[in-house]
Amino acid sequence: MIVACYIPEPMGADEFDHPAWAACQPVQIEHYWSGEPAPASRHAEARVCWSDEALHVRFVGAQHEPLIVSENPVTTEKTLGLWDRDVCEIFVAPDAARPERYFEFEAAPTGEWVDLGLVVRPGGRETDWDFKSGMMAAAKVEAESLKIGIRIPWGSAIPKPEQGDEWRANVFRCVGPEAADRYLAWRPTRTPEPNYHVPEAFGVLRFD
Repeated sequence: MIVACYIPEPMGADEFDHPAWAACQPVQIEHYWSGEPAPASRHAEARVCWSDEALHVRFVGAQHEPLIVSENPVTTEKTLGLWDRDVCEIFVAPDAARPERYFEFEAAPTGEWVDLGLVVRPGGRETDWDFKSGMMAAAKVEAESLKIGIRIPWGSAIPKPEQGDEWRANVFRCVGPEAADRYLAWRPTRTPEPNYHVPEAFGVLRFD
């Protein structure tokens, strides 16, 4: 379970050292999508909290290999195809009874981002490429670590929760060159090929 702590004041996506993060439960991203353990050099953690204005997510990961990023990043609009490079992601389904309807939020070490609305149906996946959440992203690369922040404001698609509400969610990290072993997940999807879009693998996101 991911436990999101309530914070009385909102914070920016770039407030990586805000004191509120210390009270948030770390969620470990230590396995590949397949369920196989990943080396510690690729591990990451995610922490989640919420305010009256937004959902706040911070990723902290080990970084011991060259970054796979765009040479000309654009941060003023969403970057489709971001998932082909290094990125951290959170998927959230506000209606726990319908996890097949969910939203995808990604941010890269360059500060690039993408937000999408999705529905998984028996015949395939439908994607709302034009979904606009108003999300903000920030990143900080240090000697052997990476920090990524995501701020998702409440709106009609992502409604402000009540204390005690439970959503469905999963968090991921893509790191390293293009290969099957670059896809890490908190809750492994255990598909034959790398695939994060498996709502039945989502865990619980509880708002405390």
